[in-house]
Amino acid sequence: MAPPLVPILVFGPKLPTVYIVISRKLILATRKSPLALAQSEMVAAHLRTTLGVEVELKKYVTTGDRQTEWSLEKKGGKGLFTSELEAALNSGEADLAVHSTKDLPGDLPPGLMIAGYMPRADARDVLVLRAGIAQPRKLATGSPRRRTQLAMLFPDLDFTEIRGNVDTRLNKISELAMADGTVLAAAGMKRLGIAGWPGLTFQALEFGQMVPAVGQGAIAIQTRLADAPTMAEVLDANTARSVRVERAFQSALGSGCHTAFAAHAAADTLYLFHENVGLHSLPLTEEDFNAPADTAERVLKKLGLK
Repeated sequence: MAPPLVPILVFGPKLPTVYIVISRKLILATRKSPLALAQSEMVAAHLRTTLGVEVELKKYVTTGDRQTEWSLEKKGGKGLFTSELEAALNSGEADLAVHSTKDLPGDLPPGLMIAGYMPRADARDVLVLRAGIAQPRKLATGSPRRRTQLAMLFPDLDFTEIRGNVDTRLNKISELAMADGTVLAAAGMKRLGIAGWPGLTFQALEFGQMVPAVGQGAIAIQTRLADAPTMAEVLDANTARSVRVERAFQSALGSGCHTAFAAHAAADTLYLFHENVGLHSLPLTEEDFNAPADTAERVLKKLGLK
């Protein structure tokens, strides 16, 4: 097992900033998908700059990647896209694991924690439609969260499952016409450099129309408990502030792939969707951000979900 990360403090001349330099190379565990690799390269570049350390990516294929024909709603479970990366942390094969935060279950394995997050990108969902279609009749998504909210926007919709990487899904809509459209995360498309696609139109959905998944748009850096404080110093505090609130609701509800649930904490507003109560927007105070577990319990009780 790899030894704990050893920080070396370097005080720059005439500068109040303390720079942390890690005394050995860092191994980042990542999935092999194009989006996962793009996100992991962002994390690696950030750590090379802020920690002055060599970083190597170690690529893994997760259960969710292997089971391409699975319905995530029907056969999915916790950790489909994260368990292999977490095992690499526990075994010492890797120092850090890079995740799309929305893939992480509410409860993490013993001995591991989220050290922090990269600055959050656009958290919105994007409605992708074939050109010329204004009122879709059939949309492709395997997400109960998206399906239930889309049905509120477009009554009498039919749905079909869709799997695959972002470009695969776009091709299934544009070339194979398997449906009138689909929904994708704005952050993922931006990180892949996708601003448009032949034969398709993109429409961002505001939070009052479609509440995104918990942690959507945020890249999480997970590590062992002993190493987390070293990493937290160079990660984004504002993103952590918001995602902690969202994940508190996820943990309180125990929600997984089967539940149509979503939460997004903006600067002073919580957007919450649950299949039993619909979509709500609620004010958030500084006290709410400082005590996320208490906030989740209070709001869920108020809505009759606890």
